[in-house]
Amino acid sequence: MAPLKVLLVDDEPLARLRLRSLLASIDEPAAEVVGEAASADEALAALRTQPADLVLLDVRMPGRSGVEFAAALRRAVPSPAVVFVSAFPEHAIDAFDLDAVDYLTKPVRRERLQAALQRVLQRLYPVSTTTAMALDEPVLVVHDRGRLVRVPLAEVLYLKAELKYVTLRTVDHEYLLDDALADLEQRLGEGFVRVHRNALVARRAVRALERRHVEGEEGWAVRVAPADEWLAVSRRQLAAVREALAR
Repeated sequence: MAPLKVLLVDDEPLARLRLRSLLASIDEPAAEVVGEAASADEALAALRTQPADLVLLDVRMPGRSGVEFAAALRRAVPSPAVVFVSAFPEHAIDAFDLDAVDYLTKPVRRERLQAALQRVLQRLYPVSTTTAMALDEPVLVVHDRGRLVRVPLAEVLYLKAELKYVTLRTVDHEYLLDDALADLEQRLGEGFVRVHRNALVARRAVRALERRHVEGEEGWAVRVAPADEWLAVSRRQLAAVREALAR
């Protein structure tokens, strides 16, 4: 897969230099800086001559702010992904209202930048249509102890939202994702069924549906094989789970 083409937009040369250095230190996913700009106007001019997959964008700059620039980018075709990089976390809500992929606070850590690049990659190449370079099958790319791991969808049993993270369960491993469960549901497609507001289960892994105690409460639950675990099923999702079993 070709490296992500990145445009750096920040009025501070040292901030751009740090981002360039961090990007050069990240092997997966690979990224290539195709331009730099110190203002929104310079960035627009740069994009006219050199399209980019991603804009790493400061919020407070001379002239138009990064938020205003991002709003203008949404009208562009094609529109590059935007990751904000700012010393001011209070602008995060505005950023995500503009469909920003991520919001990094300065000083940027390498691990957070790498996670943001991976989110951009997943946005550009959704899981439902992405194939692993070597495996030729749909995958989820997850972070595990400082490394990136390609998990084939055929191995995923369920995904469950817990506190700030989503747990991805395979037969042998558990991985933590910081993606929203709703976003994962859209990308995973028809192969997964929502059994509860906090859980998605692979249809092929659904083995039984019955009333039992799960997590201290009596109610409907689904057995997930081959892990032989039970997950609670909400009344709202009961019909969908029954359909999955019938299939």
